[in-house]
Amino acid sequence: MTPVELLAFFVLGLALGWLGGLFGIGGGIFAIPILGLAFGLNQQQAQGTALVMIVPTVLIGAYQYWRRGGMNARIALLLAVTAAPMTFLFARIAVALPSAPLRRGFAVFLIAIAVYYAWRAYAESRTERNEITLPWPLTGLVGVLGGILSGIFTVGGAVFSTPLLTLAFGMSQTVAQGLGLALVIPGLVVGLIVYGAAGDVHLPIGLALAAGSVLTVSSGVAYAHRLPERTLKYAFAAFMALAGLLLWIKAAAV
Repeated sequence: MTPVELLAFFVLGLALGWLGGLFGIGGGIFAIPILGLAFGLNQQQAQGTALVMIVPTVLIGAYQYWRRGGMNARIALLLAVTAAPMTFLFARIAVALPSAPLRRGFAVFLIAIAVYYAWRAYAESRTERNEITLPWPLTGLVGVLGGILSGIFTVGGAVFSTPLLTLAFGMSQTVAQGLGLALVIPGLVVGLIVYGAAGDVHLPIGLALAAGSVLTVSSGVAYAHRLPERTLKYAFAAFMALAGLLLWIKAAAV
């Protein structure tokens, strides 16, 4: 790769790191469609390369959410422990799948998440929030399901776990986002090993993205704590819907 190309990926990493901190997802869910749509990587290569960026971004983001308070240590540990083995198992499955169906599946996943977040934001604006507080050990089930999605798509765990933690366990959006990052930390390392062994990691691109993202993730986390929760949900839904639609168009054209 040329220095100009590396610089372009570094600048892209700056934007992705800020978005990852803002939404508590590590930035990979935005990196994957961009790497596939704009740079021609197949779905497994995009997912594996994004992992290189996600690992340091998620570590910094989780620390920043932890530092600002509200994260329960035993829940964070339970989520991580239950997610990791599922991530390994389903990452092994994902690297063996054809790229086009995996990309279409990822597009549907993004659109479904977008619809759900938009509906939640709208419903909460019309009615009082219904606080449900299930027993904390049941968050282990969130970890299992989040690990499955992390294995298949490399980024699904944090996106999936955040709405469940807010809806079923009465957590605020920012606390749930921090715990979602804790869920995916061990799974990211496992996923990086599996995708790397399959040859689906473009290391120079991943490192350039990572170098940029680590500089801005903390700023994104800080801004997330200043925004109303409903605004965060609507913004996240808009980004997910756009990425999902573009990925679907790309997959359909192949």
